[in-house]
Amino acid sequence: MKTAAAHAKEVESSYLAGVQAKLKDAGGRLLAGSRFKHEEHDRVERVTKVMVEQKIFDHDRRADMPHSRGFTIRGYERRWIFGKRLKSVTVASVLAPPKPLLDSDEPAPPVSLSELTEHVQGLVKSGKVQQLVGVCSPSGFEEEVWEAPLGVPNVRLVLIEPREDGGWHVASSDSKLDERLCRLFDPEDMGRKVDRVRREIENRSADLLTGGLTVGSIARQLELPEQIVRQAFEQVAKSDRELHVSKRSGEAMLFRGAPVSSEMEDDSMSLAEWIKSLFSKEGNEAKKINVLSERRAALSGRLDRMYEDIAELEKKEEELHKEGKATSSKVSKRRIAAQISRQRKDISRSNTSAAILSKQINVISTHIHNLGLAQTGSVAQLPSSEELTEAAVNAEEILEQLAVSDDLVSSLEVTMAETAMSDDEAAILAELEGDEAEAAPQKDRKKTADPSTAETESKRRERGEAQAE
Repeated sequence: MKTAAAHAKEVESSYLAGVQAKLKDAGGRLLAGSRFKHEEHDRVERVTKVMVEQKIFDHDRRADMPHSRGFTIRGYERRWIFGKRLKSVTVASVLAPPKPLLDSDEPAPPVSLSELTEHVQGLVKSGKVQQLVGVCSPSGFEEEVWEAPLGVPNVRLVLIEPREDGGWHVASSDSKLDERLCRLFDPEDMGRKVDRVRREIENRSADLLTGGLTVGSIARQLELPEQIVRQAFEQVAKSDRELHVSKRSGEAMLFRGAPVSSEMEDDSMSLAEWIKSLFSKEGNEAKKINVLSERRAALSGRLDRMYEDIAELEKKEEELHKEGKATSSKVSKRRIAAQISRQRKDISRSNTSAAILSKQINVISTHIHNLGLAQTGSVAQLPSSEELTEAAVNAEEILEQLAVSDDLVSSLEVTMAETAMSDDEAAILAELEGDEAEAAPQKDRKKTADPSTAETESKRRERGEAQAE
């Protein structure tokens, strides 16, 4: 297993090697200037100083440490005959504080904002032109660094940190910075990006058994452009005859089906004949499996998005519930009770729609399973085409009716004036006020059960009896 210092040194070398080629190609296009000067720098003296302070005199260990290396590219334009004027300054650097790497083999902590500011101030030599600085931290950055602006004037900063999947997280706290300038500091080339998508597809192969992978979800997860993910999908589909790419749902999707040769394709079939052939007892089972698998993958994607929406609704309901518990105003509690009631109704409607989608997926999965058994030569009692067609049509009709009903109810809720609480709202209001009602009896019981109070009352009774005698 690699030590933290070895990992940081590897990240340093990979980052500088990948970025140097991109910045060189960008000269004259994204980087101003006609003539460019390249200078390298490092902070090996800082590593040596820390090692001396810790009484570590090992030359091999110093060589294995990252030296916070980097380079600066200055762009000039010709002025008069022999003169030149500075037009751009671009800096690519690595920030790896040596002390945490020498103290322990554990991963170093993320770089703080103060450490980053000090590092950038040491890189910036002149403020005559605006400078583009890309800083890579092998151990990452603290959350504050990504949100707070850098306190160095005339500097546009790009932050780079490695990802666990082998990629790089490249971003800037300046939202106005051109995205093309950020991409200059991404050391990962196109081939490695495609390989990373292929590895993610292999890791999520189980999702292809009952659904599919969309371009958008993979692109967001891996922080890659959708064009690269789509290219990787097509390459994977060419190498595996059971994988297919669908674009009918509006977004490219990868799903697993049955292998179909080019001789089996028939584009002359009409739409009505195509739909009828899906549930017919005769025909090409492989083509049916592929079409149904594509439909199942699209429905699975819709179901996943619906579950995400339900989770957001439940989170909102929980926040309203906490707000209702915390407030002491009767008016606010009533308002929050009405909001929670509507929220729960929305969750119930969404769960009903999700249940219908789940049943549709189950119907299609059953038919795919039976077609697979028939294709492999196994004996299976296939359901009749009338039953399967009726189930699928009924599910679609119910889903449409539910959508129409939901729109109607929503319009009625907006136009009607609520003058009284419903039973559900009253129950929720009582639920929110439950803790306040229980607080008073508990306070009285605590006062009665206080030992000091009981002892005082006993002494009073004894003094009263003595005076009576």
